[in-house]
Amino acid sequence: MRAIRFSSTRALPGSGDSSAVTIEKAIVQGMPRDGGLFVPNHLPPLPPRIFDPEPLRYADLAYLVMAPFFQDWGEESLRRIIESAYSTFFHPEVAPLEHLADLSDPMDTGMEFHLLELFHGQTCAFKDLALSVLGGLLRESLDRLGMKEPVLVLTATSGDTGSAALEGLSGIPGVKVAVIYPHGGTSDIQRLQMTTAAGKDRFVAAIKGNFDDAQGCVKSIFQRASKGEGALASVFLSSANSINIGRLLPQIVYYVAAYRSLKARNALNREAGASPEGLMHVAVPTGNFGDILAAKYAKEMGLPIGTLICASNANKVLADFFATGVYDRRRKLVKTDSPSMDILVSSNLERLLHMAAGEDGARVRSLMEDLSVQGWFEINGKEQHYLSDFTGGWCSDFAAGSTTSTVWETSGVLVDPHTATAVEVALRAVDRLSPKAPIVVVGTASPYKFPKACLEELDPEAAARPGVSDLDHALRVAKLVHGKIPEPIARLAGAKVVHETVLELGEVEAAIACFAAGGLGAE
Repeated sequence: MRAIRFSSTRALPGSGDSSAVTIEKAIVQGMPRDGGLFVPNHLPPLPPRIFDPEPLRYADLAYLVMAPFFQDWGEESLRRIIESAYSTFFHPEVAPLEHLADLSDPMDTGMEFHLLELFHGQTCAFKDLALSVLGGLLRESLDRLGMKEPVLVLTATSGDTGSAALEGLSGIPGVKVAVIYPHGGTSDIQRLQMTTAAGKDRFVAAIKGNFDDAQGCVKSIFQRASKGEGALASVFLSSANSINIGRLLPQIVYYVAAYRSLKARNALNREAGASPEGLMHVAVPTGNFGDILAAKYAKEMGLPIGTLICASNANKVLADFFATGVYDRRRKLVKTDSPSMDILVSSNLERLLHMAAGEDGARVRSLMEDLSVQGWFEINGKEQHYLSDFTGGWCSDFAAGSTTSTVWETSGVLVDPHTATAVEVALRAVDRLSPKAPIVVVGTASPYKFPKACLEELDPEAAARPGVSDLDHALRVAKLVHGKIPEPIARLAGAKVVHETVLELGEVEAAIACFAAGGLGAE
């Protein structure tokens, strides 16, 4: 099998293999120096074993899917990393699939909905599926490159990536983590998961701005440092955001796991024109576009996925893009009940554009310059045709809340606002889906991370009481649904807040440099 190497989405014609790097270099570097993102020079086919009905543990499945990207590493090291990562999950299946019984679609097509639960990790969100692995991948990459100097992992978060990075990279020798998040732009539970994360190798600060500001700040620091500029020029930087290809690759696995679960239940329809194996559609609540891009990668690798349903909240820049071919960030960011999707600049879309443009780095560079300079870009007809397996949609907080109630009443399953958004958008999209096939909705977070929004549907009077904490809301939700608060959230009740810094955007680089100077390599 041809070795997989990684190049920038913005690589100019003629650079060829000379600009390609190994997987360990791509993981450690985080992003290319030209401001693009690393992408593989080809996507390997899924191994035949994954279509075999014989059972596989999630860790074994993860190895089979990921191994071709790490073929130079050998089996032992990659298996060790994967086994260690998924041994920390609270569900034996890691990413179980729940049938949403009696959830009827408005067109009465009979399509069945299934919930892919990705919130059984240490921070109760889908980011755990990748970031629990990334720490081991980063340490192994550093060792393979012979790098002894410490690394600062710099991360912007809209809520879940920060806590998952702090957890997943904790205790990795030589690795320190700095996280910035939008002040007032996360749920209380998300904020507490970050601000109570003690340890000298951790830096957490709120910024006065939104997630796009935080993400832009991190990208600017990376680009300045790569040119030898700025206060962090002498620090080796990496990233835990989905701009890091090592974060993205493990996310392919859970779509394969969902497909195998459907196949084991004989839930895949085999209609004319569909794959002999049977198709599934996927609905993904999307902000930074990494989660649904992983589904696209899985499809390109041979997983029989039909339509990729990109679900947005009121910040519907992606829904508009798939409808019109115009990506326009020139709008006011709306704070919603699904804060992890409150994003107007979706970084991973650049990787999809690279595919749509026939891997033309010059074209991608031009589109990204248009977005940076004028705030929008438009793709051409050929590129839009490539994206025909995507459909976008959005819904309001009110609609998502109503869907939370509907799913609970019909299926006895409580979903968080992000997941409810995906269910609602999928319900609205069924008339555009062909052929008839099961719809897998990605459940991105535990409802206990967003208890007030859930409580507003279950007990509005209790949710409206002033001065009640999110942890108290979570207790009330658990009582109403006869459930149990996940242990990582329950233990926040006695945790001490140790990170209280709030920074102006112009203060971020200096503050992180100060942390790096005092913390990197310190005993």
